[in-house]
Amino acid sequence: MLPWFFRHYDPLVDQYFIYDDGSTDQSLALLHAHPKVTLLPMPSYACPESRIESGRILQDSCWHASRGKADWVIVTDIDEHLYHPDIHNYLRRMVKAGVSMIPALGYEMIADAFPDTDGRLCDLLVRGVPSPFYSKLNIFSPNLIETTGYEPGRHTAAPTGHVLLPAKDELKLLHFKHIDFDRLCERHKQYLTRQRPQDLAMGWGGQYSWSDAKLKATWDLLHRKATNVLRHRWWPWQKASKRLWWKHYPRDHHAQPFYRRWWQQRFVKPAI
Repeated sequence: MLPWFFRHYDPLVDQYFIYDDGSTDQSLALLHAHPKVTLLPMPSYACPESRIESGRILQDSCWHASRGKADWVIVTDIDEHLYHPDIHNYLRRMVKAGVSMIPALGYEMIADAFPDTDGRLCDLLVRGVPSPFYSKLNIFSPNLIETTGYEPGRHTAAPTGHVLLPAKDELKLLHFKHIDFDRLCERHKQYLTRQRPQDLAMGWGGQYSWSDAKLKATWDLLHRKATNVLRHRWWPWQKASKRLWWKHYPRDHHAQPFYRRWWQQRFVKPAI
């Protein structure tokens, strides 16, 4: 995934800070060769009984060093690609509007194989399924957000500080995990060996223990439901939109059309 990751984010990112948790393949060579990468060893697990909880604690704090140095910070996994058709101008507009965090609408992407040509995965593999579970807070202002309050896996967050969302959700998070079924099965088996007692007790990463048959049934279901995610829109009345964890946070209402501001003033109750 690393070459795809860098081709996607290199035009946007000034500096990467990547934590290595014992890679034994060619990842370290790729990371050392990249001029923007600062490679760091994974700190000792803050929660020895849980790999996932230890990761959450690190994700809640690893971005603090960017305060005063960056307009935006991205906390992400290598297979999570943020997409907007004009992301540079979009982020500039968000800075001017005082927006401090941009949750992304999630999509579980699926493909039978990786492309045989270079480029960005978001241009070459466009089929996926809308996923509230993978609708995450990956990008935010390190200067305006005080704490992220991530839950395990970053599937929800409870940020504090100057919290302001865009007027509407435009950013998408494309999760490129379901590529090549045989590869997926092998990766799940590898992940399972890294789970620790609390991970197993809490059911975190429970999908890693699925049988190949159950994984194949999920794979087939994704294939049947997949659509072109670049054309897909989340409508407010749809069940998926109602499950988004950030729906009660304040938005940049000045950038909203008049009819939307009027509707919210008359009919939408403020969050308590």
